[in-house]
Amino acid sequence: MIEIENLTKRFGDRTVLDDISLSVGTGEILAVVGPSGAGKSTLSRCVSFLERPSSGTVRVDGKDFTRLEGAELIAARRSVGVIFQSAPLLRRRTVAQNVALPLEYLNATDASVDKRVTELLDRVGLSDRRDFFPAQLSGGQKQRVGIARALALGPSNVLSDEATAGLDPTTTKSILALLSHLRDEYGLSLILITHEMEVVREIADSVARLDDGRIIENGSVEDIILDPTSALAHELLPDRPNVPVSDAGEIWEVSYASRQVPLDWLTSIQNAPGIAGAQVSVLSASVEAIRGIAVGRAVLAISSSAPTGFKDYLTDRGLHVRVADAAQQEVAA
Repeated sequence: MIEIENLTKRFGDRTVLDDISLSVGTGEILAVVGPSGAGKSTLSRCVSFLERPSSGTVRVDGKDFTRLEGAELIAARRSVGVIFQSAPLLRRRTVAQNVALPLEYLNATDASVDKRVTELLDRVGLSDRRDFFPAQLSGGQKQRVGIARALALGPSNVLSDEATAGLDPTTTKSILALLSHLRDEYGLSLILITHEMEVVREIADSVARLDDGRIIENGSVEDIILDPTSALAHELLPDRPNVPVSDAGEIWEVSYASRQVPLDWLTSIQNAPGIAGAQVSVLSASVEAIRGIAVGRAVLAISSSAPTGFKDYLTDRGLHVRVADAAQQEVAA
């Protein structure tokens, strides 16, 4: 478990992190997103104490890192494994030797090192690559070695700093599936630093948006996506291109705002009160399931003045309706 309270980090006169408070429970995956320069990687380094915060508290499994020094801090930091963007593997050491490195620093016995390395390589699917050198591996395989090495000392918490950046979509999915599996198997608490919204939708339980060193939004992925006023929700579920139509009438953006939206809401529109005589066209739509909950957004064109009661018909079904402004109406038309 990781608890961050009022964390601030300054470099000289520049404040990079400003009063950050976040928590990650046991077995939870928190994604931290935001633009380049927002302070995401600095946050990761402060949590792992590769950088000491200027002020604030970082507690890991109940231990306050900010109160520890020297050998005591070094020992406590073993509870936090770090996966870097590009796994910094030693090119003259084999896969097995790279994974074994943290254990060798602790003077573990050869037998215990071999047992742990064999277990981890099996977990990350690289048992048949243990004697390969980094130059013989693909990008995804190198990242798997980095994950195995981050778990070598048996941490209960893992920080992943852009671990899937630069990987192709298929490899990214396999790495995310691996992290999710390892979370479940070892009961890990994970903080994922990422700029990829697909990563958030795929495995994160909660998400925080960092901008200019401050937390702008924070909550469970489900709650964020079902909040029609959330800017982060629009990033997680980006708008799809609209189909251009002439004489579109009114343009409505309809988004999911409840966990109980009927699956047939779109096809049942023809039964809405007063809809007879009005034409409803779907200009764009995107619906998917996240944690088993349907979420999404649709853009509708109403050919004439909106029928009385139609908006209430949609909101009663757990949908949020926003009528597009004049500029958006012109774009759609």
